[in-house]
Amino acid sequence: MRDSRPYLFPTDFPALKRTALQTLQVNLGYRCNQQCQHCHVNASPKRTEMMSAETIASVVAALARLQVKQLDLTGGAPELNSEFKTLVRAARDLGVHVQDRCNLSILLEPEQTGLAEFLAEQAVEVIASLPCYLEENVDNQRGSGVYDASIAGLKRLNKLGYGNNPALKLNLVYNPLGAHLPPAQVALEQDYKIALGKQGIVFNQLYTLCNMPIQRFGGLLLATGEFDSYLNLLKNAHCPDNLATVMCRNLVSVDWQGKVYDCDFNQILGLPLTQAGRALHISALHLESLAIQMIQVGEHCYGCTAGQGSSCGGALA
Repeated sequence: MRDSRPYLFPTDFPALKRTALQTLQVNLGYRCNQQCQHCHVNASPKRTEMMSAETIASVVAALARLQVKQLDLTGGAPELNSEFKTLVRAARDLGVHVQDRCNLSILLEPEQTGLAEFLAEQAVEVIASLPCYLEENVDNQRGSGVYDASIAGLKRLNKLGYGNNPALKLNLVYNPLGAHLPPAQVALEQDYKIALGKQGIVFNQLYTLCNMPIQRFGGLLLATGEFDSYLNLLKNAHCPDNLATVMCRNLVSVDWQGKVYDCDFNQILGLPLTQAGRALHISALHLESLAIQMIQVGEHCYGCTAGQGSSCGGALA
């Protein structure tokens, strides 16, 4: 797989300043039970990088020290980390809202028996990836049988009250199947609700995310000769109004080793925040040190500001 990073710098993307820190996004490891074409993390069942119990303890200490209101758990499949439940319980005991970025099929894995029930007990918000409401499209992007497993996972969550109980939020995530921008989020959400409603499935919101030209998707674009045209698409669709609400302004990302980044994408590109010339670790992160750090930008940042915008919380506009 060709590396797209050399094509992302230098950049003319506008400079960004941080606002108050609201969310700590933590990647618990790159191992996943799926291997998706669009995955910017390059996650797969073969990956071995997983956050240790010691680093997770540092994350919990940071939640208390920084008084962060929201913990956003991601991967890979974050639930595959053996300390996943320990971290969730500790965060909830601190009064922190927890989001789990779940691929849905993980709920059906034999070793994850009781996972859905645990999420409901802890009132964890589930942000579930479902790149389409059509079986053929999902299986093409994520692997044969993933659609059926995803539908079964959604029904299991619905049975526990997700999507109906105001305390149990269930949001879905859409990614384009190719090198184009996602459609309007509001209209697509209605399409999802109609299609899934026919199967008795309910959910709260749909988030539309733009595919980033890095890692697996970036390599695919380079291999097919589409990289330049896709990057031009993003840059030509840049909307300056989206700069006010891009996620890196009130979020920091933590990798499986505890290193801190501006966002999940900079994490995968190997662009950590630094202190005294060394990568900043979550155990040493303080609001004072964060305030003086510049947000590192590259050509990939246009993926967050193109069109209606794209963030971990969906469209910005």
